[in-house]
Amino acid sequence: MYLKEIRLNNFRCFKELKFNPQRGLTLLTGRNAQGKTSVIEAVYLCSTGRSHRTSKDKELIKWGENSLNISSVITKSSGEDQIIVQLKSGDRKKIELNGVGIARLGELMGNVNCVMFSYDDLKFVREGPIERRKYMDIAISQVKPRYFYSLQQYNRILSQRNTLLKAITKDLSLKKTLRVWNEQIADVASYITLERITFVGKIVKIAASFHNSLSFEKEQLQLSYIPSIPVKIAETSSVKQTYYDILSAREDEDIKRGTTCIGCHRDDLVPKINGVDLRLYGSQGQQKTAVLSLKLAEMHFMKNETGESPVLLLDDCLSEIDFYRQKKLFELTKDFQTILTVSDIKGWPHEFFMDADIYEVENAMLKKK
Repeated sequence: MYLKEIRLNNFRCFKELKFNPQRGLTLLTGRNAQGKTSVIEAVYLCSTGRSHRTSKDKELIKWGENSLNISSVITKSSGEDQIIVQLKSGDRKKIELNGVGIARLGELMGNVNCVMFSYDDLKFVREGPIERRKYMDIAISQVKPRYFYSLQQYNRILSQRNTLLKAITKDLSLKKTLRVWNEQIADVASYITLERITFVGKIVKIAASFHNSLSFEKEQLQLSYIPSIPVKIAETSSVKQTYYDILSAREDEDIKRGTTCIGCHRDDLVPKINGVDLRLYGSQGQQKTAVLSLKLAEMHFMKNETGESPVLLLDDCLSEIDFYRQKKLFELTKDFQTILTVSDIKGWPHEFFMDADIYEVENAMLKKK
């Protein structure tokens, strides 16, 4: 799988842009606020239907305009797919796949698999469990649309159960209806939990191998998935029953707190380096190396699951890591289509970009060097 072409109209700072990245490494260089990140943001938007920079779609429209259009062509072993994203001020975003409008984002998942690394991804280490769950959820959703729909379903059920918990404090007769919501949460949560267990099991050794390679073979990366319930047997029926039993046993506590205290919205993924919790200790370089290793593992997970290589999007990933780690990163990604942004290539070894297509980005214009 590779991105053959992407066209932008009134997207961010771009009035118009046609961009054809090569199948290997394409480098976007230039000063800040010239449009480098906006290019890969558009690619990611065609993959997931969402921006990685904002939850407000209206911010994507170029200032002074009232609509935007993004068109991308993806080449896969099965042929070519075209994805069009359209947005008008005041309207909902519209997405077409091969000329047919999609009603749900899940229909887009898997058509353009992308792995994105940006500075915000360091939240995986620096912030709370929601960021680490997001890493798992995005990776799994791109290869399993059912997982994406299950997450949406789970969040709806969770919201409804929490609303009921608050209502019970005013009307105790409503407590008997909790059983129905316990059953529904247990059903969906058991599937999500098992998919997360499977995912972590598949990437843990790959991520550790990448991290070991990127760190002079001096650091060992360990990952531990911590579900909110004890999981001993990886069978759906067992996990589902465990969820139901714990939810039922904790009803009074949940009513008192007015919220559901267990479930996959409470899970975590703990990264360690040489046995030390990376969330609490570790240099910026170590943290960045760990997240890059996880992104590389995510790429191989997607390729193994789908048979197609994902597009790798790297936004300013070379800072804060030393020359050796930079060199290894290029070696480890050479077989994937990669779009990389850097502010300046002066001072970088020629060997890094020897086979790259290099574009200077200035004032929302791309000029091939």
